[in-house]
Amino acid sequence: MKKVTLFIYCLFANGLFAQEHFSGIATSKRTGLLNADLNPAELVNLQNTYEVNIFNFSAGVANNKITFADLLHSDNDFEEMIFSGNEAANLSADVAILGPAFGFKKDKWGFAISTGAHVKANFIDINTTLGRAVTNGGIDNITQVYPILQSENQRVVGTSWGEIGFSAAREFYQDNQHKLSAGLTFKLLFPNTYANMGAGKLNGTIVNDLGNVYLTDAQAEVNFAYSGPLADDYSDSGSFTEFFAGGLNGFCADLGINYQLKDNNQDGYRVNAGISFKNLGNLTFKDDNNTTNNYSLNIPEGQYFNLNQFEGVESVEEIEDIFVSSGFATIQKSQQDFKVKLPSYLSVYADIKIHRRWYATALVQQKTGDSNNNNQITVPNIYSVTPRYSSGFFEAYMPLASNEISGFTAGIGFRLGGFFIGSSSLLSATVTDTDQADAYIGFRVGF
Repeated sequence: MKKVTLFIYCLFANGLFAQEHFSGIATSKRTGLLNADLNPAELVNLQNTYEVNIFNFSAGVANNKITFADLLHSDNDFEEMIFSGNEAANLSADVAILGPAFGFKKDKWGFAISTGAHVKANFIDINTTLGRAVTNGGIDNITQVYPILQSENQRVVGTSWGEIGFSAAREFYQDNQHKLSAGLTFKLLFPNTYANMGAGKLNGTIVNDLGNVYLTDAQAEVNFAYSGPLADDYSDSGSFTEFFAGGLNGFCADLGINYQLKDNNQDGYRVNAGISFKNLGNLTFKDDNNTTNNYSLNIPEGQYFNLNQFEGVESVEEIEDIFVSSGFATIQKSQQDFKVKLPSYLSVYADIKIHRRWYATALVQQKTGDSNNNNQITVPNIYSVTPRYSSGFFEAYMPLASNEISGFTAGIGFRLGGFFIGSSSLLSATVTDTDQADAYIGFRVGF
């Protein structure tokens, strides 16, 4: 079943290098709509009265198995590398696009309207022995028995959606030293496509008999859910980009509070801190080819399920058909329309003035959902510190982060006026074999 991994592999092949999107620039002292995307309360801090976002793009891949050097130089297949070793495989491929947007501030208020799109694909806690068995049609030895016990729900999941946001923020308190504001963004959501394969509480044995690979003496709780183009062919990477094709079928909100300790000697702040709750809402999938089915898998000892059948399949629906036709699956629950929780998280940050034009930002991104839940789109936990030099026209910064999937990363970014470019992993990729690759670029104007 090598093509099971293809919809994630296509993100590599199409140049989409999961990370903290717009790391460093999203907390820039040049406050703009990117800051407001992180925390809507920042709208009252816009550097300019009017702000127009032209286009911002951020993409990245983080995993715990494959280094950047492996991708460039290894002769091994992607499946062989991601399912190597004994540690469960985790991978997150993530794209964020912030399209045309307009914001402005007036008196104590700030307002904005924005557009955006997202693509996400994940491996979550995949047992590597099982991964090798179903993708390569074999495992390490020609004749061998491999016991498997995986209590976590293993998932392969991909989704994409578009959104239109309406934001408002208000300053509630200000004196010579302090400023406090709050903001809200309400988003209209346009689900495009979704596919999930989950296997929870898996307990069984894989047997390799001269290249014929079987699962026996096994029990698991299995979920298949799909909607839109990914139901028919998960190797069609172009299906990810039809962001508004599914129509309006969901809503979410971002909530935020911002505090500034002012700089008494000059215009600006000594501390700019905020807390926000992101993506509080759901996507509802109502496509004609929707389905979500939960099964109970029970393969008695002495009976065998042939895993070689999955080689060459091209859709989640085809995988489910093979699974059901085995006779070992009992359906527990089935429905057509279903809801998926957005990747909600808590963001806490503080940008502190060190000396003159030198600043440092500390940021925590903590997910609030359960990544192993079949109805949850996931996001990684991230902790970062970003030293920066910031003037009116020029800015340079170096994000230093710890990602729960890929570990430590170091990047670099630059801003010239409204143009910016950067990466949260470029420096670590040049010095060590990092497990993350990402980049972002964008342009906006203020007046």
